[in-house]
Amino acid sequence: MANTPFNLKGKTVFVAGHRGMVGSALVRRLAQEDVELLTVPRSEVDLRDQAAVNKWLAARRPQVVFLASAKVGGIVANDTMRAEFLYDNLAIAANVIHASHVNGCEKLMFLGSSCIYPKLAPQPLREDSMLTGPLEATNEPYAIAKIAGIKMVEAYRSQYGADFLSVMPTNLYGRGDNYHPEYSHVVAALIRRFHEAKASGVRSVAVWGTGTPRREFLYVDDLADACIHLMKVYSTGELINVGTGKDITIAEFAHVVATTVGYTGEISFDTSRPDGTPRKLLDVSRLAKLGWRAMTPLEEGIRLAYEAYLSETKQPTV
Repeated sequence: MANTPFNLKGKTVFVAGHRGMVGSALVRRLAQEDVELLTVPRSEVDLRDQAAVNKWLAARRPQVVFLASAKVGGIVANDTMRAEFLYDNLAIAANVIHASHVNGCEKLMFLGSSCIYPKLAPQPLREDSMLTGPLEATNEPYAIAKIAGIKMVEAYRSQYGADFLSVMPTNLYGRGDNYHPEYSHVVAALIRRFHEAKASGVRSVAVWGTGTPRREFLYVDDLADACIHLMKVYSTGELINVGTGKDITIAEFAHVVATTVGYTGEISFDTSRPDGTPRKLLDVSRLAKLGWRAMTPLEEGIRLAYEAYLSETKQPTV
């Protein structure tokens, strides 16, 4: 199927996972489009429940679906809740993708993750490197579930001609993040840790790992903008990476966060904690050719993320 323009105007659009960080960013961005937005809380429809998902989608019949719902977490969460990360994400993908197809969805976007790529794949990570080597062990269950979702999207496209596509975001941060002390991703974890250290006068903060791994970070509202852009202009079966095309060491990144928060103490590294993949930078050339690039500089994004943390957790400014 060629890249034919897709007009969102007047469409009924379902955002699955609208209360998560990505889903809520999509809801904010879709407010700028002339669409009828559909959302449903988990208390009404658990997306792991096949019958409930089928019934709800049959009744609403959305024309467009953004599948942003997932069980997510950082390295520790991925490594300790392996069964839940595999089962929950497999069930969500299978249920929503199949029910969307059965109920006449015109276009669906599945949100994958850059952790689908092999641990030691050549950098920057190209879309065609998926399934070319072993995964990073700590988040393998989550990655396997996401790969299954991608393969479902490919299968429904090839067998039924469904205009379904998959996008692979890099590491995300911003409004609506999870600040759990053990289960959060690195950005939210560091924002919380540096803020609490500043508030209590702690002289040293330990960052997990050696500080040497390199990571790419994308502000979540930039991802939402990329998703809307791709929904309008992209309609082929190939995966597409979404990122900034730039990376930074965890040590350098920790200093950016500390400066933003206003923490002036020492930063140390807890080498008993896992590093994860040595480097994870996405090749975003395919996205760039389609006319999109990230607009939020890292320092600006971290400032906005810190403001969101203070607001969402009702922290006093210190």
